[in-house]
Amino acid sequence: MPSFDIVSEFDKHELANAIDQANKEVDTRFDFKGTESSFELNDNKVIMLSESEFQLQQMFSVVCSKLSRRGIDINCLDLGVAKGSGKLMRQELTVKQGVDTVLAKKIVKLIKDKKMKVQAAIQGEQVRVTGKKRDDLQEVIQMLRQEQLDMPLQFTNFRD
Repeated sequence: MPSFDIVSEFDKHELANAIDQANKEVDTRFDFKGTESSFELNDNKVIMLSESEFQLQQMFSVVCSKLSRRGIDINCLDLGVAKGSGKLMRQELTVKQGVDTVLAKKIVKLIKDKKMKVQAAIQGEQVRVTGKKRDDLQEVIQMLRQEQLDMPLQFTNFRD
């Protein structure tokens, strides 16, 4: 029976490269001269350090442009609150990966509401969709691409 998986993931190496490029740009930009502005990457969290909230906003736009050039969708970013600690402001940016249970239930409900001839099952951080015909699965992919979901989705493991 044909099937495919719905996942939400990114390449961690590309994330590291984008953060390195963003650090280089912040080091060379004129409006950041003389400041202690930098990005730090810890697992799936990017920590932005700078002297003011305005500079943090500028750094966010820099990192967004670098991530989008590297093929990482900006919709998977979760921007934290800017906090002051002494001389520096600190803001965390969480890069979300995996389909959480709320989004998985929403995807399954969308598929069931359209009354398509497929079955959707939640399996951990992914949703497996199976059907009798390949065309039915392709309809599901098209329908999900048109929906405005809050996470970028990839369709992997397509099997006949």
